[in-house]
Amino acid sequence: MNTIWKCLLLLGFAFVVLGGCASRGIPPASVTREQSEARAVLMKSAEAHGLQAWQQIRDINVSYAGEWRSLVGRLQPTLIDGGYRQASEERLILGGQPIIAQQHRGPVGNKQVLRSVQDVQVRYDRAPSTDRDVLAAAALVADGYRMFLTGPFLFMTGNERLERLEPETVEGRSCDVLLAVRRPGHGLSAEDRYLLFIDQENGLVRRLRFSLDGLASTQGAIAEVDFFDHREIAGVLWPTRFFERLRKPIPNLPVHDWRLLGLDVNRGITAAEISGPEFSGKASPPARRLEN
Repeated sequence: MNTIWKCLLLLGFAFVVLGGCASRGIPPASVTREQSEARAVLMKSAEAHGLQAWQQIRDINVSYAGEWRSLVGRLQPTLIDGGYRQASEERLILGGQPIIAQQHRGPVGNKQVLRSVQDVQVRYDRAPSTDRDVLAAAALVADGYRMFLTGPFLFMTGNERLERLEPETVEGRSCDVLLAVRRPGHGLSAEDRYLLFIDQENGLVRRLRFSLDGLASTQGAIAEVDFFDHREIAGVLWPTRFFERLRKPIPNLPVHDWRLLGLDVNRGITAAEISGPEFSGKASPPARRLEN
């Protein structure tokens, strides 16, 4: 863990002591399995997002662009990797063994990531990387972006525990709050905890708060992403604007703003088409641009 991050953790502890709930993170689970009432709230959210259409999707093709806040880039250079991660084309093959491929672009060059359940591979300008921190950071990012895009659907399976907490308000919207514990977590973490904030009126996931234990330099940190401007594509409601902030060690530190530029589904892409140093075949064309 780098020295700056250690100092921030100590400063964050001071915020907790002095500021109380101002730096609220994620509470420990009080159940040992899934609560039926929590499962019902999650199912309602999945249906609101288009569960029936989602079950017919076999692959997803997306493009993003965004901006990083400069302070976070200095604190976590390996994770942020801002010289390479400004815009991306991403491909997800769903099913029992999902595969995620990311083609990042930035002012320094291109970065290709391939993430499967068992492995993660990274190439910088076609050259493979074997750096353990680089690989762990890439796994964390790839799994995170899958989680942000797919909302409640990811949490339909794989939860060690799931419980319903007291409602909270997000951007003026009353939300049910679900606490999920997953083993493994996202990235290379053995376990992570998550809070899903689900709009009580329309069932949309408004916010996701999560631990970041999959990378040595972020262990003990908590972040959250807010979701905006949902649009229906292929029968599913997808968020098209995202905002990430840190909750711990420093509460409410802005991290990342990004937006969905394109999305299409069911091209029939194969693992071979996304496993090389660049996309090929059906995976090669950019994601279909969103209509204004």
